[in-house]
Amino acid sequence: MPSPNVDPYDTYEPNVLAGTLVAHTDAVWGLAYSGIKNQLLSCSADGTVRLWNPQEKLPCICTYNGDKGHGIPTSVDFIGCDPAHMVSSFNTGNTVIYDLETSQSLVMLSSQIDSDLQSSNHINRVVSHPTLPVTITAHEDRHIKFFDNKTGKMIHSMVAHLDAVTSLAVDPNGIYLMSGSHDCSIRLWNLDSKTCVQEITAHRKKLDESIYDVAFHPSKAYIASAGADALAKVFV
Repeated sequence: MPSPNVDPYDTYEPNVLAGTLVAHTDAVWGLAYSGIKNQLLSCSADGTVRLWNPQEKLPCICTYNGDKGHGIPTSVDFIGCDPAHMVSSFNTGNTVIYDLETSQSLVMLSSQIDSDLQSSNHINRVVSHPTLPVTITAHEDRHIKFFDNKTGKMIHSMVAHLDAVTSLAVDPNGIYLMSGSHDCSIRLWNLDSKTCVQEITAHRKKLDESIYDVAFHPSKAYIASAGADALAKVFV
């Protein structure tokens, strides 16, 4: 993090750019990085999910959902307890677990959608639990849903916010889930009991949008959020 004495709006230093990965033909919606294999996942409005090894001469290793069979991907993550698999959510309400090497879809997570409305089906974020075979999704209809990766069945569903749930993060120990929403709040949930243990009003609304992303620090007791009000905040 920059020192408080440094102007955060200092001139752009082009030397910080280590490289550019080019392959997607439309907006990139999500990224996930695996430190185990030094690999990167990206999902795009062009309909594809791509796996990268940024150090390689030809960095794009594999492409998934090339036929847009599941819809347009909205979010992507490596499976925490099985780095050979990844999970992607789609604007159709589908959530699919893929084998990274064979590029085959292994499990479709069924969310028992009651409505045919595209907006209520829309998944904004998918995250994998770091140690358990559990996938968690954040929905436009204010829900957070939990799935068993082995059976594909939904374990739990809850109305988590007063507006769309935009972002999720699981702490490195797998004890807490953090969620962000356009209702301007960050909520901290106990993953065992699925109860809210803390709420922070973090960002002002702008054009009916508020919190875009939340994150846990990998080792220190910090959390962070980014909002439509153009602010990034760090909480201790």
